[in-house]
Amino acid sequence: MDTSLNATRRARELAEVRDAVVDVLVVGLGATGAGAALDAASRGLSVAAIDAHDIAFGTSRWSSKLIHGGLRYLAKGQVGVAHESAAERGILMRHTAPHLVRAQPYLLPLTPAVPPGQAAMVMAGYRLGDALRAAARTPRGVLPGPSRLPAERALALAPPLSPRGLRGALLSWDGRVVDDARLVVAVARTAAGHGARILTRCRALSLAGDGAQVRDELTGAEFGVRARAVINATGVWAGDLVPSVRLRPSRGTHLVLAPEVLGGLRAGMHVPIPGERNRFALVLPQADGRVYVGLTDEPVEGPVPDVPEAPEGDVAFLLDVLGSVLAEPVRREQVAGAYAGLRPLVDAGGGRTADVSRKHAVLRSPDGVVTVVGGKLTTYRRMAEDAVDAACPGAPASRTARLPLVGAPGPRPLEGGTPARLVERYGTEAAAVQALGRENPALAESVALGVTRAELVWAVRHEGALDTGDLLDRRTRIGLVAADREAALPAAEEALSTSWDPPVTPFDSIS
Repeated sequence: MDTSLNATRRARELAEVRDAVVDVLVVGLGATGAGAALDAASRGLSVAAIDAHDIAFGTSRWSSKLIHGGLRYLAKGQVGVAHESAAERGILMRHTAPHLVRAQPYLLPLTPAVPPGQAAMVMAGYRLGDALRAAARTPRGVLPGPSRLPAERALALAPPLSPRGLRGALLSWDGRVVDDARLVVAVARTAAGHGARILTRCRALSLAGDGAQVRDELTGAEFGVRARAVINATGVWAGDLVPSVRLRPSRGTHLVLAPEVLGGLRAGMHVPIPGERNRFALVLPQADGRVYVGLTDEPVEGPVPDVPEAPEGDVAFLLDVLGSVLAEPVRREQVAGAYAGLRPLVDAGGGRTADVSRKHAVLRSPDGVVTVVGGKLTTYRRMAEDAVDAACPGAPASRTARLPLVGAPGPRPLEGGTPARLVERYGTEAAAVQALGRENPALAESVALGVTRAELVWAVRHEGALDTGDLLDRRTRIGLVAADREAALPAAEEALSTSWDPPVTPFDSIS
């Protein structure tokens, strides 16, 4: 079955849903919504999945890119949430997306601000996290265990650290995804391969237990979609469609640093936040050379914006925490970009949003709409499974725990000679992306950060990109830095307006 998403397929399937009654209508194409579409379609149910904007337009693309094992939740006594997170991390790393999710080392610098007693407690926590890994049956070869490093080794892995008073570092490992938005695209395309209709730029105007009133945002046309079950997976916007759902959005802000700012960084870092026992700022080196620094946890009041902004107060806070461990603090003018995402936390009353449980909730409204909220990127698959179980109680059991996503290696070996950068973004499709550049040398040219014109064309043909925002902000992350976005904009416009013959047959299929 064809996994390709493009404008032609969208038009065809948009016409089809007007005349059909689907088993499941999913609203929202973030990680959980795309996951619900895949879960339902792989059970043999007919599915339509819609989003007012694009795949991974909302919170799913604004994460830290961590696929983590739940250590923070264990520290708060949330054993069930921690175990679920470790189990889902193992599923992603071993079975469903090993091309997208890899192990990442992290250092906690033992500076004078981290007394020996605190260091011992943190190491004990790391060992508990390693026990979670073992309980989830994730092999050490996939995710190594923690250790303590001398100062010399810590400085070799993280040269920007200040050597003054440095006693060494605690080394831990966790999962990371090369690009959260690409993970969601892979989920959505896999769902399409199982027959789900993935329809972006389709806004749900109202929901009921038997369908939705929808507007095509490209044409303005309004129509109804009839369904036997409806899942609301719109995250922080869930209450707009189902008013009984009460959320406490929390803002997580990240800084984006150019590659040269923290040069030589070979590991991520956990930086203790002053005055907090179990909270750390994260320093996250990316495959494209940039470094992300995050993240905040601040409550958000009032209307929820489509694209949240990172306030200057968050930027200053993160720079202060980061500067506490560096030889030379990062200045404000060295911050190339910033982004913020909103967590859809379930409203459980008072207290700080940082203390609200990350356990997801599946809620049913009086008219039968099933809403799934809370959770985190790591557990999207389990959230989707639970939502489909609630919406379709008579359906076959979920298959997604062992269902490889588009690009996952599986029995098909990756072709030699394909650049590693392409392989960790496209998996088994990397050779087909590279082949575009061989067929047309103009497509082999780099646009920014190593991204080629061929990748933009591939996104238009096979990944559902309909405009320059899709290409620069979600299929690639060029747009996180305004200057990079401006430089790449002409190439994105050309990729959308040119047929680039001859066409390429879709490389991956689901059987």
